[in-house]
Amino acid sequence: MKTRAYAITAEAIEAEKNRVGGDLSQVDVANVIALDDLELRDPGPRDVHLKILAASGEHNVDHAALADTINITESRGGKIYPGNSALGEVVGIGSEVTKFEVGDIVLTHCNGDPDPFGFPLRIWGYDMPDSIGWYAKDAVVEDWQLVKAPLDCGLDLWQMAALPLRAPTAYHLWRRALGIYRVKVTREQQSILNVLSFGGGVGELFLMNAKAEGHNAFFCSGSPARREALEKLGIVGIDQKAFNRFADKGDVKAFSGEVKKLTDGVGMHIVCDMLRGPVWPAGFAASARQGVNVSAGWQLSQVIEYNSTVASVKQLTIDHTHYETLIGIEAATEMYGSVYKPTIHDEVYAFEDLPRAFEEMHQNTQTGIPILRIADDMPASVKHLIP
Repeated sequence: MKTRAYAITAEAIEAEKNRVGGDLSQVDVANVIALDDLELRDPGPRDVHLKILAASGEHNVDHAALADTINITESRGGKIYPGNSALGEVVGIGSEVTKFEVGDIVLTHCNGDPDPFGFPLRIWGYDMPDSIGWYAKDAVVEDWQLVKAPLDCGLDLWQMAALPLRAPTAYHLWRRALGIYRVKVTREQQSILNVLSFGGGVGELFLMNAKAEGHNAFFCSGSPARREALEKLGIVGIDQKAFNRFADKGDVKAFSGEVKKLTDGVGMHIVCDMLRGPVWPAGFAASARQGVNVSAGWQLSQVIEYNSTVASVKQLTIDHTHYETLIGIEAATEMYGSVYKPTIHDEVYAFEDLPRAFEEMHQNTQTGIPILRIADDMPASVKHLIP
């Protein structure tokens, strides 16, 4: 069965790097990801054939295109088909599939290889060997990789398409961060916490978890549109650009001072950031005593440095996470609409415009999570959900 799907090749990465003389800041991601013909494997008894309806742009495509931390495309044999967050219609099922029926609307997830405790060893559509991602017209996946879409949750189709990767990540980050903090400080000792996250789709959902449970939530972002969207939910916005995106120690000190003003001198009990890059020193400095700093990403670097003496004295815990278990993915999906209300970029991109969508994500010019409309013709079951 043939379909059309986007691919990244090692040759395309090398050609673009040569074009810009190795300067990654000048790379045009649209020159690296290209539409390709793909032969899908024959469906097996536990497989589901999907017509992909919509997908969301994910930053791991940026990593793959830049080969900035590792050259995942080269390690996968020179070519990958990315995409690990999508919404689709079931158009065929194998003989042993009982969880889904033809016509169901489902969500994908990116847990590609669960360990004995359910946490992913590899991510589908990225570093999982032989995995074929979902920036494609069609896909064939095993039934365990799908969750039924909650069509009555109150979100529109594009909002639901924004969440399959981000919601489980945010859910995982929040339950880990809160659990670690409660090991140190009980609810009786500190009921309401100050929670900070830096800009991005996962970060905003993380704060929605905190706000839904009654905590003080703060969103530090350079995007006025995203801050405004979260402020409508009662989440306090902090303009990251007011601190020059933490270009030097003076900016970090000024940000720390602003955090102290906002929290009556306490600081942030829980911080969600990248544990690297320019926001890392700011998040570290803003942390309260007994604080917890969590991250699911490794954007910009695989290496982290910090003053361990200061962390020890402050009783600060730093936790590296990745992605949720299969059970956690189901739990996060239950929170669509009631807790998770994502901010969507103004333009919904056509399938043909996917390379441009990723270049604009790379340039950080989008007003929210980028959504890609993959299917031209939508099933009747979701047409009322299209704004």
